[in-house]
Amino acid sequence: MNHSLKFKITIIAGFLALISEFVLKQSSLAFLIVVIIGVLITVSMLLEMIKTIKAGRYGVDILAVTAIIATLVLQEYWASLMILIMLTGGDSLEDYATRKASTELKSLLDNSPQTANRLVDGKMVSVKVTELLVGDEMVVRPGEVIPVDGHLIKGQSTVDESSLTGESRPVEKIVGDEVLSGSVNGESSITMVADKSAADSQYQTIINLVRSSENQPAHFVRMADRYAVPFTIIAYLIASIAWFVSKEPIRFAEVLVVASPCPLILAAPIALISGMSRSSRNGIIVKTGTTLEQLSLAKTIAFDKTGTITKGMLAVENVVPINGVTQERLLELAASIEQESTHILAKSLVNYAKQYVDLKPAENIEEIVGHGVTGKIDHKWISAGKASYVSPDEKIKSMQQTTIYVSEEQKLLGYITFSDQIRNEAKATIEQIRHLGINEIMMLTGDHQSVADEVGRAVGIKKIYAGCLPQDKTKIIEDVPKAKRPVIMIGDGVNDSPSLVKAEVGIAMGAHGATAASESADAVILKDNLQKVSQVISISKDTMRIAKQSVLIGIFICIILMLIASTGLIPALLGAVLQEAIDLVSILSSLRARKEYAMK
Repeated sequence: MNHSLKFKITIIAGFLALISEFVLKQSSLAFLIVVIIGVLITVSMLLEMIKTIKAGRYGVDILAVTAIIATLVLQEYWASLMILIMLTGGDSLEDYATRKASTELKSLLDNSPQTANRLVDGKMVSVKVTELLVGDEMVVRPGEVIPVDGHLIKGQSTVDESSLTGESRPVEKIVGDEVLSGSVNGESSITMVADKSAADSQYQTIINLVRSSENQPAHFVRMADRYAVPFTIIAYLIASIAWFVSKEPIRFAEVLVVASPCPLILAAPIALISGMSRSSRNGIIVKTGTTLEQLSLAKTIAFDKTGTITKGMLAVENVVPINGVTQERLLELAASIEQESTHILAKSLVNYAKQYVDLKPAENIEEIVGHGVTGKIDHKWISAGKASYVSPDEKIKSMQQTTIYVSEEQKLLGYITFSDQIRNEAKATIEQIRHLGINEIMMLTGDHQSVADEVGRAVGIKKIYAGCLPQDKTKIIEDVPKAKRPVIMIGDGVNDSPSLVKAEVGIAMGAHGATAASESADAVILKDNLQKVSQVISISKDTMRIAKQSVLIGIFICIILMLIASTGLIPALLGAVLQEAIDLVSILSSLRARKEYAMK
């Protein structure tokens, strides 16, 4: 029997009891009705308590059960009815608050794409998203949800990615741009090619994360349940002493009536769900409430470098001309010959060059994978690639840094160097993390020591471990002393998965789709922004502060009211009303965790 049904039955029973007592003048019938509903609810609660204890959790429902039984025995049946109404109403309110707090998490599922308009021989055919294959072409009409991850091959539009990244501003998409499943197309039809199946696409990954976050209870909730043991002892002790001193059994019932268990039952889980919901709205999926607790307590944080501290994409650093050619001419020739190349550096070079020069058409293009590309520009042979490929001159020495050399008729014109760019927000993120109380900050990378040191200096990280293999990163995380734990690890690649699992909290930079890192992590950042790390830590601290406050406020009020009730100043019926007031205070206090606050 669900809580809402119990509440409705209790209300109906209460209405019948009121008619019996005050209309039909049948007090015994009213008492019988309350006894029947009281027994039914009590038995139901006892069964739930048994399940709770078997699950390894300790509840305080025994106080409510005792209060119901005591008031019925003493024939304070209106107080019993009030307890029953408040108890079942409180449970129903908990369900409502939980649904309300998790609205943002569930809204992700509402946008789940179901069908797609696949192009078959130039005609659109409606198919299930699960039937799409990598390489399929499809049309996405205005207002439709993009079904799978892919890229545009025709058309131009604005796309709403807010359900994925939390960013409300629409993103402009042109031919060649990546589009993510779950985002919503704007006002123009576009044609795209599927780069991933539905199962591997971004949106399905998020849905899986959301479902797992809903199904895993938080460690803090179990801790809150354990507060029930001393709280229950205190309640029974006060009630027994009041009975013993006054010699009036009613005092025992009056004390237990105000011993509301709801601050313990409701406050922590509602606060945690609210915090997870708030994280989701900000583009961060937190899988469990335990993760929020560990984040709030963290003393050490470790960052991967490539793709985490840095953007993970090589960008033009220097354009170095020689033999009298200008920078503009070198850049123009290099980008023009590379504009049709599929090499990872080509797109970066071309995008950079378009800001400064106009590209020229190239003819007779030939590309040798792993070496370079050659073609004719203005009737002259232009080559770009490795030093040994562009010119036979053996004096040209390859640099350790990623470099494209450029020649004209096999005469070296210069070279262009590339480097992985540090994220613009990286330094500010590190400062914010220190401000949040985490002073043990380190960077783990497989890169050379000199490169790692340079990046570390730029962002403010002094503790650097370079030349690390995946097992080395894991060992470093394992070796963090207990006094400096919990540990947070942030990474983005498959090689980071073992260390993400080994840390108390693993955070994956999952903005670019389904990866092993996202699956292994405890939290996933959906937007390609490192500052989300400090934001989720801030949210976790705020959430846990509110959860603890809500529990302690409720307990404090309960104990004060129990002491007052022990003197006989609070009748059983009034105590039942005050009990619900305590429940309401705890719930409203916990729901504060849903609100946005400026990061301090």
